[in-house]
Amino acid sequence: MAFARALTFTDPFQFQSAIRAAEIEIIPTTKGEFRAELTQATLNKLWMQRLSENLPRVHKGSIKRGRRIFNFLTDEQPEVYHCGRLFERGELIADDFDMQHAITSGHYRLGSVSLTPEDLVAACHVMAGREFDTERSKHFIRPHPLLMDRLLRLHAMTGEIAKNTPALLEVPQVVRALEQQLIHALVRCLTEGAVVTPSKGMLHTETIVARFEEFLEANPNTPLYLAEVCAAVGAAERTLRAACEQHLGLGPIRYLTLRRMHLARRALVRATPSTGTVTQIATDHGFWELGRFSVNYRILFGEAPSVTLKRQPDDIRGVSDRPSSLEGAIQLQAR
Repeated sequence: MAFARALTFTDPFQFQSAIRAAEIEIIPTTKGEFRAELTQATLNKLWMQRLSENLPRVHKGSIKRGRRIFNFLTDEQPEVYHCGRLFERGELIADDFDMQHAITSGHYRLGSVSLTPEDLVAACHVMAGREFDTERSKHFIRPHPLLMDRLLRLHAMTGEIAKNTPALLEVPQVVRALEQQLIHALVRCLTEGAVVTPSKGMLHTETIVARFEEFLEANPNTPLYLAEVCAAVGAAERTLRAACEQHLGLGPIRYLTLRRMHLARRALVRATPSTGTVTQIATDHGFWELGRFSVNYRILFGEAPSVTLKRQPDDIRGVSDRPSSLEGAIQLQAR
């Protein structure tokens, strides 16, 4: 069943929850008002998304099993790094199910398409006469520019229909035509593109950062010091710092502090002022020096934590730009 929706967000937590087929955590790395837009459409077997964000950020995340997802930059923009490597326009990322990180410099514009593994295999056999080697392709593929340009144009056209004239997606012939053209363009990009495999050094730093993330998850409310983090990760301080700078764009302690600050803000937004307190929420997230927490919170978010606590929480679903008669069908789609 086809559906389409277009959403806007001012909260990164609401935004990350709406992104389909992935579990991600978005952490803006500069102060400012977060703004994002998300356009989604399902064309029977194929899913597509287009997103835009204004603030520089780092994200960690993984793809949910059951879909093969391919991402690409939709416009010229400031530098983007994925898994420690510069991600350029004209490339495709063939995501796997491991934990991955991406760093953006603001004005981020990303598109994606996905199929189930079975549908991808079937399409590659029919259209290219062979399978697409997902292991060999981790993570970057560079198609011929003409093929990539065709995929980008079809994706942009589908996004415009989903956002501005979603009623067209109620016409089965339109849905089928868009889907077949997108799948054909995708398969040619994948099967005829040049594959860039990660170096051993890149895989090694990915492993270090994955261990670092696991240690943070295991100690969510405990003040951590660099020496004990290094011991738990099994890496020297300089090695850990270099790996974090490469994959997160931040040193390990700065990343930890920033991540906890955003988690504390989410807790403050969602708390009930009559029962929750700033002190409780701050200490629950590992901030024991409350005066310093309040000062740093105000610098990052432009208001005191007590002001955030008193504000009514926003609608977790975001705001629909173009309500569609198909939008209710999203409840039937597995994210």
